[in-house]
Amino acid sequence: MSRTPLQAVRGMNDVLPDEAERWEAFEAIVREWLAGYGYRPIRMPLVEPTPLFKRAIGEVTDIVEKEMYSFEDALNGEQLTLRPEGTASCVRAAIQHSLLYDSPRRLWYMGPMFRHERPQKGRYRQFHQVGVEALGYAGPDIDIEMIVMTRRLWQRLGLTGIRLEINTLGDSTARAAHRAKLIAYLEQHIDRLDDDAKRRLHTNPLRVLDSKNPQVREVVAGAPRLEDDLDDAARAHFAAFRKGLEGAGIEYTVNPNLVRGLDYYNYTVFEWITDQLGAQGTVCAGGRYDGLVEQIGGKPAPACGYAMGVERLLALIEDAGTALTVTPSDAYVVRVGEAAETFAALLAERLRDAGLRVTLHCGGGSFKSQMKKAARHNPGASRSNHCASRGSSTRLILTR
Repeated sequence: MSRTPLQAVRGMNDVLPDEAERWEAFEAIVREWLAGYGYRPIRMPLVEPTPLFKRAIGEVTDIVEKEMYSFEDALNGEQLTLRPEGTASCVRAAIQHSLLYDSPRRLWYMGPMFRHERPQKGRYRQFHQVGVEALGYAGPDIDIEMIVMTRRLWQRLGLTGIRLEINTLGDSTARAAHRAKLIAYLEQHIDRLDDDAKRRLHTNPLRVLDSKNPQVREVVAGAPRLEDDLDDAARAHFAAFRKGLEGAGIEYTVNPNLVRGLDYYNYTVFEWITDQLGAQGTVCAGGRYDGLVEQIGGKPAPACGYAMGVERLLALIEDAGTALTVTPSDAYVVRVGEAAETFAALLAERLRDAGLRVTLHCGGGSFKSQMKKAARHNPGASRSNHCASRGSSTRLILTR
């Protein structure tokens, strides 16, 4: 048997204690922020039936075609998938447990997602998202509030340089009309399309609009605009959304090529983007998905939501120099001698009863070595109280 040390799967990273404490501090901020807007937590399984994502995200999207970790359950042959995103799972849970039909719901979750991608900075095979979903809300007011609340989070985290781009996708009728026009236009310029755009031309032509290829972008610049096919309801919704943002003092740019990579979106879509993370500049994105509940099998219900990339936000927080406060131990107890073993353990428990965070030294060693470990445990250790009797000694180091 090989004794070569095993390592984590490429693109799936360990979060070590120092960094994990920063994650927990970030999570605490997120929980407080979302509670302030009436959102309640929900937790869904990491594994879902594969048809859920095919139905929700779309059969011809990159995620379903190339990026999902799917497998067959050896017990019953069911096709299962590690979740690549959270919205479909959240909506499935809301339908299954009848959360939607007595009142609207504001839900949020945080956890790992999985996509089989080429790992690079800011893009991993296991990554973490904060998802925010408002189910049962039809008007543009919830769209506006989602932007306003996200701005508040950026301010709380000390983040700057994140810009907002918005667009409207209209309803399914508008998208179908625009799709036909777009295909006809792109076919006239097919010699200038790259392989990726050609592959999407007849399956998901809207995705050609957000191509990063400069030559394809030149072609897209002259393409028919979706806004020309919008009905009055879509125009009114988008106008109210923009008016609300302006009333809240939020700057934005309308990007007509912003289409998002998931098929369930309609009406409002948006992205928060930064230039500080290189190619992986989107830190938060979402929009309305009024047809998804029915698409998954529930009664028709409007909805809106978005997700934020945790790893990307933590990278921005570090660059911004924002301190994510980690609460250290209040005390570190060192002990030498047989009598001190029991006394120190009881002392530590008494301190914990009083609500203090206490680390009790274990593993023996001289006072000098234990004191060094106490200092490494918390460099802020400054004061100590000393008890000694019959060759035994206990020292309580106050670390805060």
